[in-house]
Amino acid sequence: MLIGYMRVSKTDGSQTTDLQHDALIAAGVAADHIYEDRASGKLDARPGLDAALKSLREGDTLVVWKLDRLGRDLRHLVNTVHDLAGRGVGFKVLSGHGASIDTTTPAGKLVFGIFAALAEFERELISERTKAGLASARARGRSGGAPYKMTVTKLRFAMAAMGQPETKVGDLCNELGITRQTLYRHVDPDGNLRDDGEKLLAGRRK
Repeated sequence: MLIGYMRVSKTDGSQTTDLQHDALIAAGVAADHIYEDRASGKLDARPGLDAALKSLREGDTLVVWKLDRLGRDLRHLVNTVHDLAGRGVGFKVLSGHGASIDTTTPAGKLVFGIFAALAEFERELISERTKAGLASARARGRSGGAPYKMTVTKLRFAMAAMGQPETKVGDLCNELGITRQTLYRHVDPDGNLRDDGEKLLAGRRK
């Protein structure tokens, strides 16, 4: 059975799910098997997604219009799809950058494996850079992980991590090589950007 999921970020009616709905229907998803949310992808509380995931049974396939409709970041996507695979559930993306992902086929599994490898590579790269920075500081007679500035890469990682309930702030700061003060100047406890975070990303875009 095919189960569809669609999402728009705004609840004020300025965005519609018509395009997603039509694409899911064209892909063979029955109208009564489509779930939806009107919420930011950063939010953990998404009743529609929760209901869709709960309805899936072994042999079913979860279908989304684009990859970003499902999750808020690469690591969340990878974890979600791994959970589905463990239940014997497939995952298929209809269009956009992830359109080659269809875990019910060998080629689609290969593409998703690349996505998973990139997520792991990003995590390890941040960890390696943090350790190298600490070692360099100690060689100069400094101890601890502060002060080290926030970077765009660290900021994106922090945004993703802070949105997950299992994240321990102390461990995250150690991994990124920053202080709690620096972390909370850039993001709030839910992973949303604060003023310093907005300025950092704005500077990167210029």
